[in-house]
Amino acid sequence: MKSILLVFTGGTIGSQAEKGAINPSSAAGFKLLQLFAERDSDPSSITFKTMQPLQILSENLHPGHWQQISASIEAEDLNRFDGIIVTHGTDTLAFSAAALGLYFSRLQIPMLLVSSDLPLDDPQANGLSNFLCAVEFVRKVPQGGVFVPYQNAGQAMLVHLATRLASCLPLGSDFISVQSKAYMQFKDGEFRRLQSFRDSKCPPVILKADFSARILLIKPYPGLDYSQFNLDNVDAVLHDLYHSGTACASSAWGEGYSLVEFIKRCRRHAVKIYLAPAVKAESAYGSTLELLADGAEMIWNLSLEVAYAKLLLAYGNFDDPQAITRFLEQDIAREHV
Repeated sequence: MKSILLVFTGGTIGSQAEKGAINPSSAAGFKLLQLFAERDSDPSSITFKTMQPLQILSENLHPGHWQQISASIEAEDLNRFDGIIVTHGTDTLAFSAAALGLYFSRLQIPMLLVSSDLPLDDPQANGLSNFLCAVEFVRKVPQGGVFVPYQNAGQAMLVHLATRLASCLPLGSDFISVQSKAYMQFKDGEFRRLQSFRDSKCPPVILKADFSARILLIKPYPGLDYSQFNLDNVDAVLHDLYHSGTACASSAWGEGYSLVEFIKRCRRHAVKIYLAPAVKAESAYGSTLELLADGAEMIWNLSLEVAYAKLLLAYGNFDDPQAITRFLEQDIAREHV
């Protein structure tokens, strides 16, 4: 008999469609368990303890919700459980996977985040398949850490490391791991490892579930005008990069459009500016080197979602700049590619 802590948070998997609107439903959790009992090969071998710390569509997620989810899980005696399943919406799944993957990096049992591309009443929804995979993972893979099972339409069921899950591809419902390196494949009732990621060699990091609300995330696009940003109540900026690890360093159209000039402005306001994602290599584009020379700090080899979650934890847990830097550089949950 396996015991699973089942944490409902809403999302599409916790919603119903009615009159053209998809909204969270208190009945969706019961629907999921009913479908599980109908489809699983041995449902009586699993016991669930359920809780619902929040019920939202995941586009409405705030970092404070991660604190709520973490607190509700940690209030339980986790020694009683063989695994934890957290249901979650797809819109912000990669961000929550990153946050929980980092925070629960020392967890000795598996935690799996389960989503659905469509409400469970839709016969095309993948939510039940994802949930069945999560339960089977608890049954067969006694491995600590945080994972995301997800089946893209017409493809094999994959299990992703939570700290390596990329956000959903646009105009679709597909998820991939960064660099397309999923952790496992689930097929014919068995798990096959696809990648062997090195385990963390850093000492355990003890964290509070404090996620800073003073980190500004900026995404680049042609014509981005940095003069529109107010740096009041901001401790640090995380600036997303194009796929080559670049952003606009030119002031040809005016200083307001140059990240170099914005870095200088941040420095005048004592606001640290970080860049991600980028893979560390022997060479980089001249524009990237210019950004670094002017004082930006690259968070190497992390996805944007993990870099953001890690910054929130860093600034929520540490005051010392050196402690923040050490934490960002440590590979605590196999998040470094």
